[in-house]
Amino acid sequence: MSGDDKRGSGDRGMHVRVKTARGRRSSSTRWLQRQLNDPYVRRAKQEGYRSRAVFKLLEINEKHDFIKPGMRVVDLGAAPGGWSQIVADRVGSTDEDPHVVAIDFLDMDEIPGVIFLKKDFLDDDAPDALKNALGGHKADLVLSDMAAPTTGHKQTDHLRTTHLFEVAADFAREVLVPGGVFLSKVFRGGTENALLAELKKEYVSVHHLKPPSSRKESPELFVLAKGFRGKAED
Repeated sequence: MSGDDKRGSGDRGMHVRVKTARGRRSSSTRWLQRQLNDPYVRRAKQEGYRSRAVFKLLEINEKHDFIKPGMRVVDLGAAPGGWSQIVADRVGSTDEDPHVVAIDFLDMDEIPGVIFLKKDFLDDDAPDALKNALGGHKADLVLSDMAAPTTGHKQTDHLRTTHLFEVAADFAREVLVPGGVFLSKVFRGGTENALLAELKKEYVSVHHLKPPSSRKESPELFVLAKGFRGKAED
C-alpha cells in the first residue's frame, strides 16, 4: 500500500470532465466527476474490491496491524461489503467456519465467510441478532463505517453520525473480548471529545486517524481503540 493520494503513472495527465446534463443537478455532476477522477475508485475496480473504502481500512491496518488470523469480527454498516471482504480474507473466515458477521439495512451481495444480516443496527433487536450470529462467541474486532445520510447542515450531520459512533461503542463494550479492538468512523466537530475520554478509560490505547484515502474535504475521521480492558461489572 503506497499510503499516498497521488495518481499512479497510468493516471498521469488523465482527468475526466463531466458536463451537467439537462435534468441533472450540478451537485450530481460534481459527484460523478469526482468519482471518475478518483484514483482509489479506479484501484478498487481494478483490484476487485467493492468500494474505495477498503483502502481506508487497509491503510489504518498497515500502520497499526490489528487484523489477525482467527479473529471474530463484527462489521457495522457493512454495505456494499468492502470492509467485510478485507477482514474475511485476513482472518481466514470461510462458509464452513464463519468468523465475520456484517449488518446493514441496505442490500449486500454475498461474501464467502461472511454472515450478513439485512437490518438497521439502530433497531432494538439488532444487537441480540448480531450476538446470535456470533454463535455465542465474543468478538475480537468491531468495525463501524456507519454514517448517517447527510443533510448538508454540518452540525446536524455531525450529531447524527456521533450518535452512531456512541451506539457502536456501546455495542463493542458488550461483545468484545478483553484485548479486543474497536474501529469507528466519526465526524469532526468537538462533541466527540467526551466519548474519546471514555474510550481512553476502557482501552489501552486510542488513536484519532485520517487515512490518506479519506478525501481531504471530508469531515470524517476514524477512532481506533486497542486493548479493550473488559466490560465493567454493574
